[in-house]
Amino acid sequence: MTTQAPLPAEEVAFAHGLVLYEDAQLLAFNKPSGLAVQGGSGVSRSLEHLLAAFAKSNGKRPRLVHRLDRDTSGVIIAARTKPAAAFFSESFAGRDVRKTYLAIVCGGAPESAEGVIDLPLKKSSRRGLDVMEIARPGEPGAQAALTRYRTRAANASAALVELEPETGRMHQLRAHLAAIGRPIAGDAKYGGLFDLAGVRIPRLMLHAAALDLPLPGGGRRRFEAPLPDDFAACLKSLGLEATAP
Repeated sequence: MTTQAPLPAEEVAFAHGLVLYEDAQLLAFNKPSGLAVQGGSGVSRSLEHLLAAFAKSNGKRPRLVHRLDRDTSGVIIAARTKPAAAFFSESFAGRDVRKTYLAIVCGGAPESAEGVIDLPLKKSSRRGLDVMEIARPGEPGAQAALTRYRTRAANASAALVELEPETGRMHQLRAHLAAIGRPIAGDAKYGGLFDLAGVRIPRLMLHAAALDLPLPGGGRRRFEAPLPDDFAACLKSLGLEATAP
């Protein structure tokens, strides 16, 4: 078993700068867009790698218990102990965690300003890239997927939409919004535009704004991540910032 080399001081400082909250059971981070959650081919820095900055004296590091796409910003947690990791993993699997996202979508408000997208998804491949496609109920590989949404602000070219996924499928929000004709701005995989009414979209405009979850010792806690500067700037340029949190 290989051990990770000590993190450089600047990486330790960067990792600690992402912390929203910490205690003996968990760490909550505000992950920036562009930071991969896990390492892999072509990944030079990941949150998983940065968890070495919080290792105990025996070398044991916190464990990630859920995921965010690389280009999605916002709240993500890691468990500090093995029992806490098991508890949180079960909470996510049992849908006892309430997740709230904000997205800038193309094409103005959805046809219904608020509602539920209940469309099964299945993994597929497009031009060598893994994607999720809408599936028929009962189709081989189909996974149930449900997303609640409401429009927070809108104009003819874009909208700010609040999303609450009740399931946690890969790319669920991205695929569901594309399926109703409102792809997330900057989402190249699912048809999102990079220019809306002359406003340049720098990246995938999806932000994990809040996470409400049960705690191992009882009770619940809600963690919130402020809007990144580039997201807030897009809202302002698009004239959607009035009702943004």
